Amino acid sequence: MKKIVSPLLLAMSLASAGSAMAQTAPAAPESSLSFNVGAVSDYRYRGISQSRLDPAVQGGADYADKSGFYLGVWGSSIKWIKDAGGDSNMEVDIYGGYKFTVGDIGYDLGFLRYEYSGNKLTPSANTNELYGAVTMGPLTAKYSQSTGNLFGFANSKGSTYLDLTATFDLGGGYTLAPHLGRQTVKGTDNGKYSYTDYALTLGKDLGNGLTASAAVIGTDAEKGSYVYGTKQLGKAGVVVGLKYAF
Repeated sequence: MKKIVSPLLLAMSLASAGSAMAQTAPAAPESSLSFNVGAVSDYRYRGISQSRLDPAVQGGADYADKSGFYLGVWGSSIKWIKDAGGDSNMEVDIYGGYKFTVGDIGYDLGFLRYEYSGNKLTPSANTNELYGAVTMGPLTAKYSQSTGNLFGFANSKGSTYLDLTATFDLGGGYTLAPHLGRQTVKGTDNGKYSYTDYALTLGKDLGNGLTASAAVIGTDAEKGSYVYGTKQLGKAGVVVGLKYAF
């Protein structure tokens, strides 16, 4: 989920001779509508491959209102639903929320719907989550909790994900983002599906809305918990991506 935030504009005006220099009040941030398309060598979500360790195409749209409210939709090709016996090859995320700041601390409260149209799994893979995030300097802490079953796991209502991510500007258009997350899957029979994930992502702004990324991503998921055939979908690997925002 990525947003474009319009900068505040400061205007300085000089009065006529003999008058003091005066600074105008900051202009209100503008609302924005943005789009993005891209591709990755492997679609990893919370460290687990959603595309069977294969490439995926992705894209989305975001509206950010100047009041702080936002809405968005994002989609990616996937393979795990069909691998689980369902009938869907697309994930569509629909989300909305409110961002605001108090002093130097940013807050984000919202709702996210993961939609796998026609997935036919029982329980359904469709998932709803509520989330809240706090940003202080380069560090963001985010907590998500499912309001029903999580991604088709039976009796998993109330499953949680805690996400700690930092973003550092290295200069020259480069950013470095270390990440650590903990997915807890509720339910008596679901304990083996809880795990910790990690990532280290290097991003490069190529200009004109184009960005490239390379990430080392992995998990400590129990062997045999997230698999397709002999493929361990949570094993450590390198993922590269290219995205165009406009």
